[in-house]
Amino acid sequence: MYEFGALNWGVLAVYLIANIGLGVFLSTKVQSTNDFFLGDKSIPWWAIGISVVATYVSALSFLGGPAWSYSEGLAVIAIHLNYPLVIVFVITFLLPFFYNSGVASIHDYLEKRFGVKARTVMSAIFLTSQGLTTAAAVYATALVINFITGFGVTEAIVIVTIIALLYTMMGGIAAVIWTDVVQAGILLVGALIIFAALLDALPEGLMTTLESLKDQGMTNALVTKFSLAEVSTVWSGVIAMTLFHITVYGANQMMVQRTLTSKNIGDAKKSYMMMGYGAIFIYFLFLLLGVLFHSYYDGKTFENGNTIILDFASTLAIPGLMGLIAAAVVAASMSSLDSALNSMSTVTTIDIYQKFFKPDASDEHYLKASRWFTVFWAAMIIGPAILYASSEGSILETLSKVGSFFVGAKLSLFGLGIFSKHTTERGVLIGVLFGFASVWYVASYTDIAWPWFCAIGAITNTLVALAASLILDGKAKEHSQYTIVGQRKWFAETGTPTTENGWSLLPGKLDRASLYLLGFFFVSIIALWAFNAFI
Repeated sequence: MYEFGALNWGVLAVYLIANIGLGVFLSTKVQSTNDFFLGDKSIPWWAIGISVVATYVSALSFLGGPAWSYSEGLAVIAIHLNYPLVIVFVITFLLPFFYNSGVASIHDYLEKRFGVKARTVMSAIFLTSQGLTTAAAVYATALVINFITGFGVTEAIVIVTIIALLYTMMGGIAAVIWTDVVQAGILLVGALIIFAALLDALPEGLMTTLESLKDQGMTNALVTKFSLAEVSTVWSGVIAMTLFHITVYGANQMMVQRTLTSKNIGDAKKSYMMMGYGAIFIYFLFLLLGVLFHSYYDGKTFENGNTIILDFASTLAIPGLMGLIAAAVVAASMSSLDSALNSMSTVTTIDIYQKFFKPDASDEHYLKASRWFTVFWAAMIIGPAILYASSEGSILETLSKVGSFFVGAKLSLFGLGIFSKHTTERGVLIGVLFGFASVWYVASYTDIAWPWFCAIGAITNTLVALAASLILDGKAKEHSQYTIVGQRKWFAETGTPTTENGWSLLPGKLDRASLYLLGFFFVSIIALWAFNAFI
């Protein structure tokens, strides 16, 4: 056990107390469910954007990223090449539907497009998948606390969950976003300190080390071999994981909800574009750390690879560093946990409680209920988090595998909703069952890698849903108002402006700023090729 010391405890304690204090301060501004779920529409776009980045990066990348690339090399970054493509698709086709509706839950769209059963099924899928993936983030943080203090993993899971619960329950989405901003800063500072220390500690210097790693195949980020059994290839990253991440950012209440707090559609889109530009740099940093650690430790085997970065940090004689690292990883975890708790509370309150149990209660009642549902989901997350302790592989990869079982259904429902004319509610529900069955079969009886599970589930879901809709309900006479074609017709007939401050309100219309992001995608591919080629 690492001797944590009074200074490190002080650094960590100040951070945790500050988070709770911020929640108390922001709680004075929460007077309604709209404040709790969407804030007061005064949060700047850059803060929302940082919150989006911090939520998905989380402790899983801080610990799991280096653990993954330590054994697999820089090829792992292929999984994250697709963010510019993902963000362009989401802000062009999906985000306008949600923002224009003015709702807090994106599942409200599914009810308008298909019906209440489709909305309820997707809400249940979201709550299940989000609970499991959030538990993984909490477990990653418990590893840090256990490593540096000797606290048991179970006790650490409970402590982290309670602290995040307190400020989220009090301050709502505003507390989530502003604490995420602070947490992202701490995480970045911690990572940069580790990176600088590692560069200084490499016995042969950076360039000689990279040359040696290149000879081992560890620096090649672009594996072009096409194989469905391989996880880290360009094809799995650009094709399979593009579909996966479209679901994460475009059909995920936790991500979309924070953009709905924006002042206008332009701010909502800009907040997402921050992830489109920033993701490649963030993941390159974490994954390069893992590759360099492979050289520093001469590829030795760790009992748990997720502690590699902590093992290195504990050897550095920098006062307060371990306290900062602990705060950084706890911060990263809380940025995911607080977002999950708020979004799960939102979905439970709006899509289930208000819809089926208390449809005519007062706003004060729903605000109180949303806070109690926040407590409920915090308690429910603890169990799965403890179960993750039996996982020995990269927690980042474990999370991705768990999430891949659910994303196909989400992608298919929202995709069919906006693009399909003839799909009906009965059709999509049958499609969901067949989609889950196909993913289960592929995961159980084939060697197809998990990045392709989303594509397989979504394709199966889509084909079955279309066929079942036509067989059971026949062809639709016209497009629903909630399809791309239907929206274009509605905007034209009502004379509603299609742009706001130069940004498109009309789903399916590409903004000029998106073209720059697409260009950035190709530049990043070339840069990764050049990194390996010119070592």
